[in-house]
Amino acid sequence: MQQEHGDHSWFGASALDALPEPTEDQGDFKRLWQAFMTARLVLGVVLVILQITLYVTGSAHSKTLLAVCAAYFLGTLATRMYLRPRPLGGAFTRSWGVLIGIDVLAFSALQWLHGNSLNYTPLFALPVLLASVLGSLRLALGTAAGVTMLLLGGAVWTQIRSEQDNPASFVQAGLSGVGYFAIAFLANQLATRLANEGKRARQSQLAATIQREVNELVIEAMPEGVMIVDQGGIVRAANPAARQLLGDEYRLRAAVFDLKTTPAWKPLLRLCKLSLGSGQAQEAEVSLQHDGGAPLKVLARTRLAAPQGIGEDSLCVLFLQDQRQAEARLRTEKLASMGRMSTAVAHEIRNPLAAIAQANALLAEDLSDPKQLRLTTMVGQNAKRLEKIVDDILNVARARGANFGERDALHGLSEAVHKISSDWAQQHGQTGMIGFEIDPAMHSVRFDLDHLRQVMVNLLDNAHRYASRQLEAIQITVTYSEDFACVSVWSDGARMDQTVERHLFEPFFSSESRSSGLGLYISRELSERHSATLTYQRSSRERDSQLHEGNEFMLTLTRLNLSTRADSEQTTPWQASLY
Repeated sequence: MQQEHGDHSWFGASALDALPEPTEDQGDFKRLWQAFMTARLVLGVVLVILQITLYVTGSAHSKTLLAVCAAYFLGTLATRMYLRPRPLGGAFTRSWGVLIGIDVLAFSALQWLHGNSLNYTPLFALPVLLASVLGSLRLALGTAAGVTMLLLGGAVWTQIRSEQDNPASFVQAGLSGVGYFAIAFLANQLATRLANEGKRARQSQLAATIQREVNELVIEAMPEGVMIVDQGGIVRAANPAARQLLGDEYRLRAAVFDLKTTPAWKPLLRLCKLSLGSGQAQEAEVSLQHDGGAPLKVLARTRLAAPQGIGEDSLCVLFLQDQRQAEARLRTEKLASMGRMSTAVAHEIRNPLAAIAQANALLAEDLSDPKQLRLTTMVGQNAKRLEKIVDDILNVARARGANFGERDALHGLSEAVHKISSDWAQQHGQTGMIGFEIDPAMHSVRFDLDHLRQVMVNLLDNAHRYASRQLEAIQITVTYSEDFACVSVWSDGARMDQTVERHLFEPFFSSESRSSGLGLYISRELSERHSATLTYQRSSRERDSQLHEGNEFMLTLTRLNLSTRADSEQTTPWQASLY
């Protein structure tokens, strides 16, 4: 039975069957031990009171009986207070002697000294039960056999002293012995069965606990939103992904909330009511739109759960999947499927594209008609756009294939960042649009200069696309710590939609139709190749003595302990142009 459980358990036999045997710290055994010790103590008190009553009333005048009962009471009190719970085992050890042996001797002495006036035979059931429950079957049968031998010995001694034939005493001793054997066997079997049931119950409880914890961890970590909704539209539980899809302002609220409180959630409420009313699972694509936000397309699926109790209503389990995530996975799979073929095609496109651009330029030199010149201009612009897309695709392949070591170092990060940014500003005619806050120290970092230029150009193009045209709408910052250098590109653009922010660095994702969606993806790929990180956050910067919120991309690079080309305190040729 145990092997079958282990074979069919998801956790395997080792996790559930390695439970320890009952010890002194386990509650069930400890409670049994305390119950027997308390029963012995109560019996000792009763015997002492009985002997005192008999002595006072004159029914018995033996001080020895009173002494035996008092000694038994003190022994039970000491064992109750000082002995620790422990199994008696299967042999007649010291523990058996302290607990069961004392009981047998005390009851035998009382039976012997009282003679036929009082019968203490039923008291022998207590040590037999104690041995059966706290010990093994062999110990229980041995205790029953010892008690039977004492009873038969007492009958023989009584027969010798009376010099009369009295077979009734032998019959009584024999029947009592048979009863003790039956009690020992049955009590031990019941105790063993209860112990096995308790072990199986602990195994089941452990399995259920592990399964519940695993389920909770899986649900919490699921990228798909999961909610449990009752017939009143009350959400009884929701994982973090579901709360994120419902909206930022509800992430930190209580676990239970009502779908009817927000108009944007009404499509979900209608779907749950339709599923609960029809008794069938439903699936639909709904749009969640909060005030001032872009609509979020969500694929919602419902499943019905059984009622949790008598009179309880059915529950609806609602699964939510962000369609943008599905589209992002599709884009990633698309990128993987392109592979080498995309690189080969890009190379093949580059040569005829260069010929088209050159032929178009030569043709424009011979034309004078304004309409024809506009056409050649359109051809040239689209040729440059195609060339940019081809370069982006090739850069993805280079970023994945490159592998740089510690020997590749960039000396003078601050100078390089300032030069790249200044060249970009002059090229785009936006020299006043960029502000600098650069630490002039000459530190070395692990990064390739050409790749840094590519990352900075991508970040500046992205910032210029969404920034205002005011002075210092874009701000470049370079700071250093003990082990890292941080290059920040901040722009005063509007806050991004959350659905856009989640997919910023994914390939082929862009909020504009004219962009290839590879710029930020290539920048992060290049950064990771150099053990650097590229992250995004919403932050504030000071401009015109006022704080302005904006979008900030931070490139964190690893500093190298290499000798610099100039002392960090020396003024560099480009430092004066920063301030």
